[in-house]
Amino acid sequence: MPHPVQLIQPRRFGDSRGWFTEVYSKPAFATLGIDCCFIQDNHSLSVPKYTLRGLHFQTPPRGQDKLVRCIRGAIFDVAVDLRKGSPTYGQWVGAELSAENGHQLFIPIGFAHGFVTLQDNCEVTYKCSDTYAPDSDGGVRWDDPSVGIDWPMPAGTAPELSAKDAVQPLLANFDSPFLYDGRPLAPLA
Repeated sequence: MPHPVQLIQPRRFGDSRGWFTEVYSKPAFATLGIDCCFIQDNHSLSVPKYTLRGLHFQTPPRGQDKLVRCIRGAIFDVAVDLRKGSPTYGQWVGAELSAENGHQLFIPIGFAHGFVTLQDNCEVTYKCSDTYAPDSDGGVRWDDPSVGIDWPMPAGTAPELSAKDAVQPLLANFDSPFLYDGRPLAPLA
């Protein structure tokens, strides 16, 4: 049974001109146990280093699977388990995604997602399995001590946050509508 959150490392084919990579193929992703249908692509630019976006999710019936990649600069991308009954509830995994390494993170429904930029002028694109639905929009505090994400920022650094992200609730105040599917969160390969 595949892990719910997966680090995808697309192969790059290079020559004197540069390189080519296939970032998404429905049949290839199906072999990884990822069979969602992506219907929306998002693209963000974060100008200052240590801009933090998250931790975000959409609740049922408008939950979103996400496939995230950094196409300019570098980010530390995080997923937090929000599935009620999960033995890994409230735990997180993270990975560096960069234009240089080409890695992607698949984050299924039932996980909060967020990232912090590690360089100035980072661009991030991500595919979503549903469109944005304001009535289903939710979040958890980026610095929730019960989650304890080890954001790679120098001690004492205050990240750039949106007004919304600065006041997200703590995980303890969230009644999760997401159900555990039998796949515990595992370290990323």
